[in-house]
Amino acid sequence: MVAKGIVNDLSLSAIIAGFVTVLVGFTSSAVIVFQAAQALNATPAEIASWMWALGLGMGLTCIGLSLRYRAPVVTAWSTPGAALLITSAAGVPMAAAIGAFLISGVLITLAGFTGWFERLMNRIPLSLAAGMLAGVLLRFGLDVFTAMQTQFAMTFAMFCTHLAMRRLKPRYAVVVALGVGIAIAALQNLIQFDTVTLQLARPVFIAPQFSLGAIIGVALSLFMVTMASQNVPGVAVLRASGYGSVPMSPIIGWTGAATVILAPFGGFALNLAAITAAICMGREAHEDPGKRYVAAIAAGFFYLLIGLFGATVAAVFAAFPQELVLAIAGLALLGTIGNGLFTALREESQREPALITFLVTASGVTLFGIGSAFWGLIAGALALVILQTKAVTSSP
Repeated sequence: MVAKGIVNDLSLSAIIAGFVTVLVGFTSSAVIVFQAAQALNATPAEIASWMWALGLGMGLTCIGLSLRYRAPVVTAWSTPGAALLITSAAGVPMAAAIGAFLISGVLITLAGFTGWFERLMNRIPLSLAAGMLAGVLLRFGLDVFTAMQTQFAMTFAMFCTHLAMRRLKPRYAVVVALGVGIAIAALQNLIQFDTVTLQLARPVFIAPQFSLGAIIGVALSLFMVTMASQNVPGVAVLRASGYGSVPMSPIIGWTGAATVILAPFGGFALNLAAITAAICMGREAHEDPGKRYVAAIAAGFFYLLIGLFGATVAAVFAAFPQELVLAIAGLALLGTIGNGLFTALREESQREPALITFLVTASGVTLFGIGSAFWGLIAGALALVILQTKAVTSSP
């Protein structure tokens, strides 16, 4: 019955949206994960195991949670967490780092299943969540046009194709634009498949060890950065995209449980995706919001391929020119950026706080290792409290 429902809801646009989600997520941050593993003196086999564990975790959680809630639930590795490991985990033995990953995963699991994280998120107004979403995605929209500086013919052709298809067949705008980009890149010899070889990844189990230094210096920091910089915007994206009815507590809990299971193999932190998730939640994935969950399931299958063929998939994605990746990501997110701005600025009483949230988030500021999405929400909430308090005290 479930399989029949998926077949009925299946569409080429959803599959392409899933592929673009993985393409953007992998090409934009995989190098940080590799550097994090290298900072812990991981061997090539252990690095491949990290990709196996992360790909398996993201794939199974994307597929399982999207099927369970019939919503595009997209998970990802913690990119800020990986960046944190590069600096804070340097010199920490791998076994102690694995122990820290387990502790962090347990904390994420508790934060999810106990419901305290969702109770906190329920207090965030939709206008601020939408402003944060638009701010997170702004640079991707701008990248469409900055990419024209170095690859004008390919990027401009993709842009024009997208506009034409938005008028003729909106569902296939991103699909056709991607096809045009690949064709032009191939004609210009910009795609380098000569280094791609088929190679299976193998899991490497590392028994965890627990040290107070690693727990304080790695586990707690990894937990806080993952929750603040990844799960907070991830929940906000779901709600700003119209999926506020999806229960957040079990979703966060299951990402933590997956982290606990896969930590001994290198799965350092799994969480809700934000930027890449928005690709699966836009109208480019499907005109019917109720059928966009298929895009997240497709992304899950592509993530499973990354896990099974980590080195091979890395080489395939690296073969695409960077401008093509930037352009297709920006085009896929144009509608989502527009909807986010509309929702953020619609209510006049919350317009200025939402604008502040948007600007702080778009600035890219990072404080205490926590990204701008979190600080955008904090700044917007502070502005909302001050302005509402002023409005109350100044009334007769």
